[in-house]
Amino acid sequence: MTFHAPLIIDIAGTKLTKVDRVRLQNPWVGGLILFSRNWENRTQLTALCSSIKRLRSDLLICVDHEGGRVQRFKNDGFTHLPPMRALGQMWMDAPQKGKKSGPLDATQAATACGFVLGSELRACGVDFSFAPVLDLDYGESSVIGDRAFARDPRVVSLLAKSVMHGLLKSGMGNCGKHFPGHGFVKADSHVATAIDRRARAAILKDDAAPYRWLGTALDSVMPAHVIYPKVDSRPAGFSRVWLQDVLRGELGFSGAIFSDDLSMAAARQLGGRQLSYTQAAIAALDAGCDLVLLCNQSLPLKPGETSPIDEIIADLTEAQLKGHWQASETSEERRWKLLPKSLAISWDDLMVSADYMQALDWLS
Repeated sequence: MTFHAPLIIDIAGTKLTKVDRVRLQNPWVGGLILFSRNWENRTQLTALCSSIKRLRSDLLICVDHEGGRVQRFKNDGFTHLPPMRALGQMWMDAPQKGKKSGPLDATQAATACGFVLGSELRACGVDFSFAPVLDLDYGESSVIGDRAFARDPRVVSLLAKSVMHGLLKSGMGNCGKHFPGHGFVKADSHVATAIDRRARAAILKDDAAPYRWLGTALDSVMPAHVIYPKVDSRPAGFSRVWLQDVLRGELGFSGAIFSDDLSMAAARQLGGRQLSYTQAAIAALDAGCDLVLLCNQSLPLKPGETSPIDEIIADLTEAQLKGHWQASETSEERRWKLLPKSLAISWDDLMVSADYMQALDWLS
């Protein structure tokens, strides 16, 4: 049987429970995503990550850690990273003596941001962060807002590539999101159905342009929970048109594709009906996702309740046996490529390294 571990799940607390250990050892599980509730301090986080790797060294330990308001770990030595819009504003500022400003300073600061982000996380045992955001800043989307670098896709691409360079320098991969673009719509896809009614040509010309320009440097992509009805009636994360025809076909992307969080309110709406968690996961995998995220479903249950995580784990086995879904060896290879290849620098060594101190100077 083809081996494929497509599930990225979460855990409830700051230590692994017996339930967590059982779930993480299941062959369908390929990784986990950490949240602020999984954090107390650096010592605790490092111990948690070590316990996960002792359980299974191939598990991909992920986090949403972009900078600005999306940064899960913010104290006990972690650098407060700027929102990406601050880098875009630095790009636009006229060069001034004694002030970091202009395009070249902005790209340097972006590389520093990626290096600090990646090296601090890796020093604590985290493998991967879902960054950078490639959405354009139209000034309309509250959920994107200052997470975006700029409105101009050229500026977004060059600053994102600089962040990716910093991540690479730290030994961490990258994830461009949210394909083909979430910045134009006002609705927050965490809680509502987001619809972008623009023509395909307009979306590809502007919002999707960074994915074309960065195609050889992107390790992974996360599609948007947005419907683009002039292209497909399905949200991008469930759309073979967007993921297979456009992203893989026209844009030539060959890395891993993550679904966005399938626990979102809008994530399981398809064709006017509410999908179960398993149906949503299979729909995303069939559309072309290699990995699917199921977040915030590990919290303690009431007596008699079943977690969606356990439902999916059980149902994927049945779905494969019945031929409703086929595991993908290629998808599994893409997951493995996201794991760090180099040893992480310890926190104490990082704090006195020349590269790290230089990077902090660029962020000051």
